[in-house]
Amino acid sequence: MASAAVAYSSSITSSNRRRALQTFAMAPKKKVNKYDPNWKKQWFGAGIFLESSEDVNVDVMRKLETKKVLSGVEKSGLLSKAERLGVTLSSVERLGLLSKAEELGLLSLLDSVAGFSPSVLASFSLPLLLAALAAVVLIPDDTPALVATQAVLAAALGAGGAGLFVASLVLGGLQESD
Repeated sequence: MASAAVAYSSSITSSNRRRALQTFAMAPKKKVNKYDPNWKKQWFGAGIFLESSEDVNVDVMRKLETKKVLSGVEKSGLLSKAERLGVTLSSVERLGLLSKAEELGLLSLLDSVAGFSPSVLASFSLPLLLAALAAVVLIPDDTPALVATQAVLAAALGAGGAGLFVASLVLGGLQESD
């Protein structure tokens, strides 16, 4: 019995020693020090070298290609569902949606948003969702004009917050390492 206790205690101490020798990196992997060429000495702010993270360059089209998004859309039947709802290629052409997207610069916007951090987008979505909730709770329901204001404000803030949150999820999926 005593030999079993000694063997058990020696196995515990050897496993504790192995655990004690493990080190864990607590800093993010892509943390870098950047040089700020426009820096000038002030009594506030960061120094000439500022701690930041690496810029993420995401080629959206290549990521969509590697994740086989178009094949997924084809297999899921989204195009036939859209056609049943009345959204066809001829209706897109008739409405001029592609030229409007070009005029508004949505493709360049997509490219610039792809470099954002998904956590930043998700962080911006939370105050918008809370503001939508606050609009419903704090604006009184005394008159029809206040109810309409409450509804419009809550819908706009809620849609913006939900859009940012969904965009952060999509962007996180695109930026994850392969």
